[in-house]
Amino acid sequence: MYIISTLNPTMEAYKALHQTTGWNAKGLYTYDQLYRAICNSWFSLSIYNGEQLIGYGRIISDGIYQTFICDVMVHPDYQRKGIGTMVMEGLLEHCQKENIKWIQLFCAKGK
Repeated sequence: MYIISTLNPTMEAYKALHQTTGWNAKGLYTYDQLYRAICNSWFSLSIYNGEQLIGYGRIISDGIYQTFICDVMVHPDYQRKGIGTMVMEGLLEHCQKENIKWIQLFCAKGK
């Protein structure tokens, strides 16, 4: 059974998932900067299998009517098992709960 959390993962867990999924910030940012960025998010959702972070996504928002979904990642061993769907549904559910109607999704090329 998977554990869903709205708390940010630890830096170590985030870094491990980020590296495993092949996300590439093209060397523009350090992991300290990337982690600070996710901590400044309006909302985030993490999915764990036991202690291992296997899925993550976040929302940047003004909290009124604009949201931007980004950094949706799923560990390769868990892809095509519904984890990405769980992340997206959790993020969209939070937007609905907050009555936000304008939702944008950023997708990295090839992902």
